[in-house]
Amino acid sequence: MTEAPRDQIVLFEHGFVRLDDCMASDLSVVNSARVSFAVRKEAVDDRDAGLIRFLMKNSHGTPFEHNSFCFHVRAPIFVAREWFRHRWSSFNEESARYHQLEGYFYVPSPEAVRSQIGKPGSYSFASAEEALASETVQTFERIYKETYAEYRALIDKGVAKELARAILPFGVFTQFYWTINARSLMNFLSLRNAAAAQYEIRAYAEAVETFFARAMPLTHASFVEGGRRAP
Repeated sequence: MTEAPRDQIVLFEHGFVRLDDCMASDLSVVNSARVSFAVRKEAVDDRDAGLIRFLMKNSHGTPFEHNSFCFHVRAPIFVAREWFRHRWSSFNEESARYHQLEGYFYVPSPEAVRSQIGKPGSYSFASAEEALASETVQTFERIYKETYAEYRALIDKGVAKELARAILPFGVFTQFYWTINARSLMNFLSLRNAAAAQYEIRAYAEAVETFFARAMPLTHASFVEGGRRAP
């Protein structure tokens, strides 16, 4: 994960997470909770920090919904398809029906090549031997190069983009806008920035969490303190 400008984090060479817009603060949580008593605050104090911890600990979740993060993300399609399973948010994705996709593909680093051990649901991963890792990276690069050339050739011959795209592999990069509130974001992070998450989506979740922690430090700290469980 590489830091770019403060509002963007670059991942896997061609990918990124960019905070496009943000209407989120710890104060939004405080005022959403204190409206029960017809109270509105202009700034957060120590009592409010305690209130946020109380809300988090006791699963009072709705005050964490009155805010909004809008992210612009570029990720491999296999990462995006896991991401889109989080339904309590809004997505708009790049369309390969309407334009030709750029030739950006996810190639794992040798260190990221791993073997699966065990049965589904109870398996673990181990780093591949150096020779296998090198061979795997070369295979990814070769298949991507050949497939993208065929994709371009089909389009040049007049085949519709919406059909030609069907031969592209899951490693091709797509991009999308993602809008979500803090409560749903914490649910996403509890699942995707966790030890059991796939390495690639976890890297993206770590980047997302960086922006969350900057915008709502007290809420984020309470989330971590509470065992990373969404309220």
